Amino acid sequence: MLIKQLHEDLAASLKRGDSVRVGTLRLILAELGNIAITKYGNQADANVRDADVVEAAKKLAKRHRESIEAFEKGNRQDLVAKEKEQLAIVERFLPTQMSEEELAEILKPLVAAGEQNFGLLMRQAMEKIKGQADGGRVAEILKQMIAAE
Repeated sequence: MLIKQLHEDLAASLKRGDSVRVGTLRLILAELGNIAITKYGNQADANVRDADVVEAAKKLAKRHRESIEAFEKGNRQDLVAKEKEQLAIVERFLPTQMSEEELAEILKPLVAAGEQNFGLLMRQAMEKIKGQADGGRVAEILKQMIAAE
């Protein structure tokens, strides 16, 4: 179970004195706590599932990616490096992401169907991908495929 892995990783990181890893894992746990309380109320601790850990990791990964982009624009390479290190830790708790080629293969039939409503097309795509790719990547590939037709 991911929550157990998260706690074990935190304990090991504390023993090693890895402050960046400890801080990042604590952020995941805090986000997970917020999600669990929202979903399960006072039974949060007993009901946390792997999907909740993944949801928390996705939210944090998105924040780190946005921070990386902002820091790159601001030419703050020291902060970019720190955010990338934290993102790598968070990504360990995410499902394996599909490659561009795998995404294109899944999206081809959807685009070929001729749907003109981009929102509906995105919804169909995200249902097929089931969290194995970031929505931004999916949207970018869909737009490229639509433009190519």
